[in-house]
Amino acid sequence: MSSSQQSFDNDNKPTLQRRLTLPLLILYGLGVTVGAGIYVLVGATAARAGFYAPISFLLAAFVVMFTGFTYSELSTRFPVSAGEVAYVKNGLNSRFLAVLVGLLVVTSGVVSSATISIGAAQYLSNIIALSPEILIVLIIAVLGMVAAWGILQSVIIAAIFTIIEIGGLFFVIYYGFTIRPDLLSEIGLLVPPMEVAAWGGIVSAGLLAFFAFVGFEDIANVAEEVKNPQKNMPRAIIFTLVIASAIYLTVVSVVILVVPMDKLSHSVAPLALVFENASNTTKGAFNIIATIATINGVLIQMIMASRVLYGLAKQGALPKKLTYIHPKTHTPLVTTALVAAIILLLALFFPIDSLAQLTSQIVLFVFIMVNLALVFIKITKKTSEQDYFKVSILVPIFGSISSLALLLTGLL
Repeated sequence: MSSSQQSFDNDNKPTLQRRLTLPLLILYGLGVTVGAGIYVLVGATAARAGFYAPISFLLAAFVVMFTGFTYSELSTRFPVSAGEVAYVKNGLNSRFLAVLVGLLVVTSGVVSSATISIGAAQYLSNIIALSPEILIVLIIAVLGMVAAWGILQSVIIAAIFTIIEIGGLFFVIYYGFTIRPDLLSEIGLLVPPMEVAAWGGIVSAGLLAFFAFVGFEDIANVAEEVKNPQKNMPRAIIFTLVIASAIYLTVVSVVILVVPMDKLSHSVAPLALVFENASNTTKGAFNIIATIATINGVLIQMIMASRVLYGLAKQGALPKKLTYIHPKTHTPLVTTALVAAIILLLALFFPIDSLAQLTSQIVLFVFIMVNLALVFIKITKKTSEQDYFKVSILVPIFGSISSLALLLTGLL
């Protein structure tokens, strides 16, 4: 059966299409994960952890890895839009908790997008002489139209942007070593002492650093549009997390050692500071790359949030009007427009650090619920009709405990 024939349900209504391959899925995950944290929040984490910010990112990676494996199993058991809703509904047997988690996932997506769009406007203002507020409006409007265009088209654009943004990070590493060839000799400065004050800052910054990993779970929410989800979903999640962790540790270490701490800790466009004394051509090239990277994060979160709202409506938790799929684009136009409008309001009226911390707290709560759902599924020995990726019950147990610990630390 052709993809066009599969694009309509039994009532001849348009449906989502399985168009995404493993490479596109990995680039989709990396696009929001890498772009969100590194290009925007290195300065905010450095303000709390100082030279030990790379350790904060390692701490966040440790917390995320357990949950990544949990998502790998659940996304193959339930390869649907609004994946977390299906996980919690089946695992915890609570419609209320399932809908709450779904709405929180949408909230995290729009708040995260608002956070990133502020950084995107800051980078773009170095290229275009317009106020950040006007640039935020333009960015969100254009990306809303791209998200409505079609899943394959928008994810291909996101994939191209992802390749550019990862290239930009390698450029940061390369340029850092050109201006400080002895960088490796100072790596000892990044190792924290066993003191309460140092580790207090590291753990506090860990909640912000955790924001940098927000995005890998977005992969689960396009499962209904993925080819061979039983194989491709876990591979994409694991590859995304491993690659992102390696990039984060390297880039943050270089930036911390190259940029003066007093400048870095107050910047919402921190990576541009690496090129502060570079030629105008180099500065301009990097600002273009950074703008693309941050814009990419907004686009991918916008796609995710619109799919979760669509999935909730499809499951009867939200008004049926939100299930409208355009017959030509096969995208949920109503939810896409709604998500874009909410992102715009948040970006214009809330500060970046508050948005980032709120996103992290919401996602950590969702991770706790998702991990607990898998624990109960395993305890009750619920099986899937299809083959699925399997992990030990210890994985979701550690995932829920580590997520709870980081959440409580951030609330103290």
